[in-house]
Amino acid sequence: MTARWDGATAPAPARRAVALQARRGPYFEERLAHADTALRAAAAEHGGRIVQATSLGAEDMVVTDLIARHRLDIAVGTLQTGRLHAETLAMLPRIEARYGLAVEVVEPEPEAVVRFVRRHGEHAMFESVALRKACCALRKLEPLARLLDGRSAWVTGLRREQSAGRSGVPFRETDAGGRSKFNPLADWTLADVWHYVDVFEVPYNPLHDRFFPSIGCAPCTRAVAAGEDVRAGRWWWEASGAQECGLHVDVAASSTPKEPA
Repeated sequence: MTARWDGATAPAPARRAVALQARRGPYFEERLAHADTALRAAAAEHGGRIVQATSLGAEDMVVTDLIARHRLDIAVGTLQTGRLHAETLAMLPRIEARYGLAVEVVEPEPEAVVRFVRRHGEHAMFESVALRKACCALRKLEPLARLLDGRSAWVTGLRREQSAGRSGVPFRETDAGGRSKFNPLADWTLADVWHYVDVFEVPYNPLHDRFFPSIGCAPCTRAVAAGEDVRAGRWWWEASGAQECGLHVDVAASSTPKEPA
């Protein structure tokens, strides 16, 4: 079995990610205006029935900042998987303090987690792709279904540049449950994201300063080296390919995939 990442990182200079990544590109103002318009339209169409599903990463913090800045009628919610980094969880009070927004926090069903861990162990995700996906299903997909229950639309921070599997992300789509899904940053570059963070002084996860460009659950996320793909730190022990948890692949309307026997 591939060696596990223990999550240990050395302290990093504050705002290192901003210094390394923030660049004002030639299309930044145009992309920002389009994202503003898209979010306003989504709120007008689905106000009171729409939620931003945030991972609390840089892209999602940009979306949250836009929602708060323009006082849009879009709720903000996140999935507390039970395996998040402490730095990620610390973003919740920072959001409330900065924006006055109470983030909806949805957790996996405790009994389902206990059964899974009892049967497969705390580190089942390292044993097989099937077990890793089953873990993602009970800690992410099922809670997301509850976050979206009763809502007609949701908002993400997906970008086409993030991976080959996301290269075709549209600004608007329909998910497997028939809800509208808005991706207002679909055409943004990483430089655009960090330029926005810099200009508007958006709070962000300090793990980004330690070379964690994509942050998920602690056991399944590591820092990346210079030149590595931005998602290389996610499920790095698996064979290369479309490594996704399922949230943005085929969201089930109400059920969680069964774990392997």
